[in-house]
Amino acid sequence: MALRLGDTAPDFTVDTTEGRISFHQYLGNGWGVLFSHPKDFTPVCTTELGRVAKLKPEFEKRNVKVIGLSVDPVDSHSKWAADIHETQGVKLNFPVIADADRKVSDLYDMIHPNANDTLTVRSVFVIGPDKKVKLTLTYPASTGRNFDELLRVIDSLQLTAQHRVATPADWKRGEDVIITTAVTNDEANKLFPGFKTLKPYLRYTKQP
Repeated sequence: MALRLGDTAPDFTVDTTEGRISFHQYLGNGWGVLFSHPKDFTPVCTTELGRVAKLKPEFEKRNVKVIGLSVDPVDSHSKWAADIHETQGVKLNFPVIADADRKVSDLYDMIHPNANDTLTVRSVFVIGPDKKVKLTLTYPASTGRNFDELLRVIDSLQLTAQHRVATPADWKRGEDVIITTAVTNDEANKLFPGFKTLKPYLRYTKQP
């Protein structure tokens, strides 16, 4: 059965480009992003791994650890890393899981028999400090993932986990947010003084 939002992200111990890793231990008390690739030496994924390597400081600012996955073995990943460095201008700076036995792919339901019964689909899982799945995304092979959007979503997830707010369409960090409907007006006056009411159910406030 596919993982759903709020499910505990399965733990596992695997070999990676940075040695043997136990997933929950690797994440520690922070956030995590696990993203999969069909196989090594694929063109779109080459650009994605390079992009994530360049964005690593942005993930670190948010206390997020990233980890990739491909079904090929570690020695193949290492050769692919050289191609990523050559073509994307950046060295791989996060672990990539070697999932030759499809252990993690099966745990996270990454195998898509309608597309291919052996290769992983291009999935993304955002995992919170409580080890619960906060976001899932699945992309087709032809469309590169938007990691700026992933950072935006993480900003929203982290903000709304701490405050009784939600983020509107196309929200970016620093913009106004919506007060959740569970907050009464009396509570809102204390928590978010000066908030603006457009409708009884639609109240805006400055980002906390």
